Amino acid sequence: MKPVYVAASQQAGDRSRPPFSRLTLIRILVTLTVGLGINYIFWRWMFTLNWGQWWISIPLVVAESYSLIDVFLFGMTMWMSVIRPAPPAAPAGRTVDIFIATYDEPYELVMRTARAARDVTYPHSTWILDDGARAGMAKIAAHLGVGYLARGSEWVNRPRHAKAGNINNALMHTDGEFVLILDADQIPRPQILDDTLGYFVDERIALCQTPQVFSNVAPGDPLGSRADLFYGPIQQGKDGWNAAYFCGSNAILRREALLQLGIADYVKSVESNLGSALVGAQEAVKAFRLHYKTRDPRVAQALREVGKALAAARRHLAVGRLPLAEITFDLHHRIDLAGQLIVADDFAAINDVIGQLHQLPDDQDAAPPNRYDPSAYLAESAIRVFSSRQLSPLVALESVHAALRLVEIDRPDEAQPVMPLATISVTEDMATSMRLHGLGWRSIYHNTLLADGLAPEDAGTMLTQRLRWGQGTMQVFFRENPLSQRGMTFAQRLMYFATMWSYLSGFAAVVYFSAPIIFLMFGILPVAVSGWEFCARFLPFMVVNQLLFLFAARGIPTWRSQRFSLALFPVWIRACTSALESVLFRTPLNFAVTPKTRQESAGPQWHLIRPQIAVAVALVIAMAVGLVHLFAGGADPVLTWLNLGWAVYNLVVLGVLIGAMTFTGYEPPSPERIQ
Repeated sequence: MKPVYVAASQQAGDRSRPPFSRLTLIRILVTLTVGLGINYIFWRWMFTLNWGQWWISIPLVVAESYSLIDVFLFGMTMWMSVIRPAPPAAPAGRTVDIFIATYDEPYELVMRTARAARDVTYPHSTWILDDGARAGMAKIAAHLGVGYLARGSEWVNRPRHAKAGNINNALMHTDGEFVLILDADQIPRPQILDDTLGYFVDERIALCQTPQVFSNVAPGDPLGSRADLFYGPIQQGKDGWNAAYFCGSNAILRREALLQLGIADYVKSVESNLGSALVGAQEAVKAFRLHYKTRDPRVAQALREVGKALAAARRHLAVGRLPLAEITFDLHHRIDLAGQLIVADDFAAINDVIGQLHQLPDDQDAAPPNRYDPSAYLAESAIRVFSSRQLSPLVALESVHAALRLVEIDRPDEAQPVMPLATISVTEDMATSMRLHGLGWRSIYHNTLLADGLAPEDAGTMLTQRLRWGQGTMQVFFRENPLSQRGMTFAQRLMYFATMWSYLSGFAAVVYFSAPIIFLMFGILPVAVSGWEFCARFLPFMVVNQLLFLFAARGIPTWRSQRFSLALFPVWIRACTSALESVLFRTPLNFAVTPKTRQESAGPQWHLIRPQIAVAVALVIAMAVGLVHLFAGGADPVLTWLNLGWAVYNLVVLGVLIGAMTFTGYEPPSPERIQ
């Protein structure tokens, strides 16, 4: 099932670089930015640390180093940016299933999406995947003439794996060659399959991701819902490295690739369970071998052979060259041979006992109570002799067999053995595409709007959505760090790592907010240089860095997204810490479905941003104190003005949340905006 290259379909994966002059300019800016950044950070580490105030000096330079790595990863992404030409025409005769994943969304919303999916022009089957198992939804599906799927009894009292489990269940009940996955609020346009299936004539292609654009975003985008930079230059840059990834909706996937992924995950799970069983069996055999080492050397030797067999099985499992069935068969065979030796030893011991029992005592004192009843004497003697004999070492071998029997090939802890979509996090998308790339499959990013979605309509929902995204991404990071994954190129690993790395920005933001407050209020300087020298090193790097963002974005506004990336620092920190806790302590994270309508509230939910409010108040107070020190002549004017400017910048960044908290709702999208 490994992807096979088809020579006749080379054109499906053709890529065009951006215009030479623009791409060349971007690469020049990347080179300058990284060069100036390395020069600045080296200078900061080597010559500017204020060791007397290390508790703020070290965190600040670490935060700056983090940001430089972030800039480097962005520059590397832009280095290979591609703009794909139109794909070949969609081939006729392909079978496609459109999945609409839903749980508790309003009936009207799902009905509208299902109707649009049904009316997609390329021949296909449409399915509503109702994880809420609602009778009303089944009636809607029947009314629209589309398929309806809910989970069966096999999922009762077993992990459900949220949306990933819902889709995995549907994959076992459908058979289309391709699957178009849609969220309940993503209304597909009629040409979505006609415009994308042509890519799949190249049999190496497993995934085609299209943009997620929201039709109900209000002017000014107060909740920061637009992701034009990501669903544009960034995904096109990742596409250039064959690392454009699945974003959960508006994506077409090849079923063969998903099933291969599910089988590979199944084998990996069985191997992991077998490895754990072998370790446990080795410990049991080792304990018995030590017990018999001095009591019965022959038994100890037999158990030593069992230990060697277990060690050999672990080596074969680690190398991965032999089938699991062959490894376990050979292991059982060698254990049985050892068992035969132990059984022979047991029978020899029994014969010795029987010989002793037939030697009746000749003297009166040693005679049994009933010397004239030989059978009674034999029974009493047998009990006395066997009660003093150690338990048979066959118990050790039974422990080994019991450990191996625990390796159930049908994964009884899961509703179905094969899980094509990854279930290791609260979001299924990134881990799935990362594993697909690890198996050698390719992906495509098709930068054309082919579905219209609905963005969150209040700040609380927006924060919940961002938290879930962060938690899902960081769960993948902690469980399957892309830098250590086999099968992917180094560039692909970095492209996935770049996304995960960005969620650590919350910790850096805390330092960036704290540094000017500490200087303005207490005069504590984290850098041991003059203000002019600092500006000479820092400003060139910052200017070139902003030029890189400007040209890479191709006119797309990025200022609001930059502000949200800093202002939501408590969300990113919570996402990282809760994801790490869930991985270390194996505690599940709740999957929160993003509400598709505005949640009722008594007014602005200021309690949701208490940390940001506290920071803003501290900044204002620090600015007032800093100005007093400045006009009193007790502070360095250059450094004071630099930190005042830094504090103003931080306030402007946090100010983006005022519009989010006071936002009263989107205008309903018009039919023209949807279709």
